[in-house]
Amino acid sequence: MENVIISSSNSSREGIIAAPPFSTSSKKSGGGWRSIKYILGNESFEKLASMSLIANLTVYLQTQYNMDGILMVNVFNIWSGSSNLTPLAGAFISDAYLGRFRTLLYGSFASFLGMGTITLTAGISSLRPISCHKEDDCQHPQYWQLAVLYVGLALLAIGAGGIRPCNIAFGADQFDTRTEKGRAQLTSFFNWWYFSFTVALVIALTIVVYVQTNVSWVAGYAIPTCCLFLSISIFLMGKHTYLIKKAQGSVFVDIIKVIVAAIRKRNLDLASGYTLYDPPHVEWDEQEPKLAHTDKFKFLDKAAMISDPSELDEQGMPLNSWRLCSVHQVEHLKLLLGVVPVWFTGIGCFITMDQMNTFGLMQAIQSNNIIGNFKFPPGWMGLTSMIALSTWIFIYEKIYLGHATNRSKKIKRLTLKQRINIGITMAIICMLVAAAVEKERRNLALRHGSFMSPMSIFVLLPQFALSGLNEAFTAVAIMEFFTTHLPETMRTVAGAIFFLSSSVASYLNTVLVNVVHHVTGKNGKSPWLGGHDLNRIKIDNYFYLIAGLATLNLLYFNLFSSRYLKNNVDIPMPESIQDQGKDKEMKATA
Repeated sequence: MENVIISSSNSSREGIIAAPPFSTSSKKSGGGWRSIKYILGNESFEKLASMSLIANLTVYLQTQYNMDGILMVNVFNIWSGSSNLTPLAGAFISDAYLGRFRTLLYGSFASFLGMGTITLTAGISSLRPISCHKEDDCQHPQYWQLAVLYVGLALLAIGAGGIRPCNIAFGADQFDTRTEKGRAQLTSFFNWWYFSFTVALVIALTIVVYVQTNVSWVAGYAIPTCCLFLSISIFLMGKHTYLIKKAQGSVFVDIIKVIVAAIRKRNLDLASGYTLYDPPHVEWDEQEPKLAHTDKFKFLDKAAMISDPSELDEQGMPLNSWRLCSVHQVEHLKLLLGVVPVWFTGIGCFITMDQMNTFGLMQAIQSNNIIGNFKFPPGWMGLTSMIALSTWIFIYEKIYLGHATNRSKKIKRLTLKQRINIGITMAIICMLVAAAVEKERRNLALRHGSFMSPMSIFVLLPQFALSGLNEAFTAVAIMEFFTTHLPETMRTVAGAIFFLSSSVASYLNTVLVNVVHHVTGKNGKSPWLGGHDLNRIKIDNYFYLIAGLATLNLLYFNLFSSRYLKNNVDIPMPESIQDQGKDKEMKATA
């Protein structure tokens, strides 16, 4: 019984004993920003390719496969939902078997094959039904033609499962979070990752989409296929610089074991003096330190309670790991439960952002988009959000932090709580502005008796910019919280649940739209939503409703979920950076 350490169930210690170790090897030549440039290059080209498909897939299905509205929506939604669920499987496979590097590589190959298949459907006419420019009597796609299309989409969904949960986690692996410099670099990495994502999205929404719809679908899909090839090439070029950690087993299995063991021992009394199974450091402590016992979610401690000495063998190890778990395993589940309140806050913010992708674009379609002899594409309005997001990140990283650091000699970052509060506030203002603009747009259209309002499309720019700032503050902060709150062995889980929150928000938004349409259209009343003409409905009331939900989300965050955040504190400036600053001052004086 020497391996058993008794831990009081009333311990007040919380969190991790020490910062996660960076490397078990004496050679630390890899990692850092030298590796990140390859990882960001890989991520940028991969996102450019995937977003080029997502942005115009519905148009492709409708115009090239003659799909009616129902089939088209079903295909898109099933594929989109699958692409946001496969990261959970990817996280498990990465942690248990392949490791993050190989999972990323295999996922990239799957995406390349999937995009190549979609390009073939565009280039080989026999893989599609005959093009139809009439509303009726269009040839429906044959089953084998749909099968080829579905294989391509399935490969892309599989690729997303390997890429999405691992790309952020693999980048975070390159920094030594035991040091102040490493922790500061990790925080910057989150912003630059999102910055590269946004730049890729801007290119996809402009150049690639224009080529697809106005030049050629073959060329429009060949471009993202080539981008995926470049993505894989850049990723492999940087292999010699990476810190590659081996798979250490999946925490998903441990989490299930804890749940099963806690249920089996649900009748035990925590106050009855049972001891907790808390063995000393073993092999896994090289990957991460042992987690200390906490008092949160105490009912889960029953999984680690030694109810009978016969549960242990002569070496002090559990005879049945589905009945007795270690404190370390229990704390893994507690950490995961600890992100759930903030995860709900993220869903609320994503619901607000989704409004601009749907109803915001509908506003743009029915606004005056003629500028001289140029017709401004309504789809380009989404660029405003991306530009606002990228601009803020650049200002924050290159201007704000530089001035704040020089004044205080500390790296003064906004805390997670501050950034999320600012983001939710931006979401509320965004919806209020959108409602006011929509009311004016509709009134002008009704006054002129026209489908398109004489109001300029550029009046919509502020609400799209506010939506981008909501994402810049909230989404980046929540992604950072997931990745830093969970230990290194759970970073792929962090990536998976981040994308899952966006998926859940989309589904909930769909439910909300249908409920509002049904409720407000009762008794012959004019519904807030529905139809193709915004002038006949009152979408401004719907925007006010979303603003109210965002306000509730703000209250929920500050009254409840913010307590689960571990806010960052000012980080003292590393001596090397201070010395560089002094050298610059001396040169400037000279």
